Amino acid sequence: MTGKEIIKYFENWAPKEIAWQKDNVGLQVGSGERKIKNILLSLEITESVIDDAIKRDCNFIITHHPFLFHPLRKLDLQNDKNSRLIEKLIKNDMTLYSAHTNLDSVKGGVSFQLAKRLELKEVSFLVPQKSNQFKLIVFVPENSVEVVAGAVFKSGGGIIGEYSNCSFRTNGKGTFKGSSKSNPSVGEKETNITVEEIKLEFLVDSWKINTIISAMTRVHPYEEVAYDIIPLENINANYGIGALGYLSKPVNEKEFLNFVAQKLRIKNFRYVKGGKNAIRKVAVCGGSGSEYIDDAIKNNSDAFITADLKYHTFQDYQDEILLIDAGHYETEIFVLEEVKKRLSEYVQNSKSKIKVFKYKGSTNPIIFYNN
Repeated sequence: MTGKEIIKYFENWAPKEIAWQKDNVGLQVGSGERKIKNILLSLEITESVIDDAIKRDCNFIITHHPFLFHPLRKLDLQNDKNSRLIEKLIKNDMTLYSAHTNLDSVKGGVSFQLAKRLELKEVSFLVPQKSNQFKLIVFVPENSVEVVAGAVFKSGGGIIGEYSNCSFRTNGKGTFKGSSKSNPSVGEKETNITVEEIKLEFLVDSWKINTIISAMTRVHPYEEVAYDIIPLENINANYGIGALGYLSKPVNEKEFLNFVAQKLRIKNFRYVKGGKNAIRKVAVCGGSGSEYIDDAIKNNSDAFITADLKYHTFQDYQDEILLIDAGHYETEIFVLEEVKKRLSEYVQNSKSKIKVFKYKGSTNPIIFYNN
């Protein structure tokens, strides 16, 4: 199995197209054509992570944080730490791949794993993505409907939330008259033809549209395929930022703070008191999520957990919502378990002997001082 195969599987779950436009997700160093020995997962790349990969005979590393974010101006092996990491990766024939804001924005990704860790129920996106879908409409003779629909479904069309193979079908009549140079599959050229047809409608993510049209036209019986592509303003049920859910029962503020510390395995975190006596509805955003505080409030959340909050941000929202800065590393690390689970199932179903490991150390650069 090659890195290219793993990347294809991974991006079928967390597509690069849902990442922040300026993010650098995907292959960082190495080759996707290289055969994989084993896989190591880490929140970011460090020298100790590479050493662990060498020890475990891993030549494919997946990180959440991109290693290469700003353009490289030089490779200074003497004075630059990142240059030395690149050298070490290349010398050990390793491939490095990063999934950042696409892993933040997918169902089951960073924020959903944080919500799962906090045992939230009825979890949904805090801020769903929108305006990144099309309605695809195609007209098909009755006897070819299942073949054409099957091609669209297989290529990733017709997915709405937890439902796949979604379509709407309307009976009608199609008319056409082929020229002398035509080659109609129904009737004869230069003759008016009326055919019983089905109007098929599908919801399609924008980045899949070209692949789906190619698959659809390949199996469609007509020489000239009639179809419409309509841009939508719909909310996309499959992708978004943050997560929103409910505790199994209301708790007071102190109980909730103790619960967060226990579940996230942290002793120190910053917070500002909210204005509610009971905490039940909770919003979360793994990593830096201060820009989504207002969304948490609009959704009537009793508490919002994220990271990297500024002093004045705490000040602005005091007594308005229980606002918790639980740490960047601490709110993102749990996603690695989900990535490991998915990749392990994939390689096992592929009958591969590849093993998937999580880095056992910590790449968190922040240390809390206790006097």
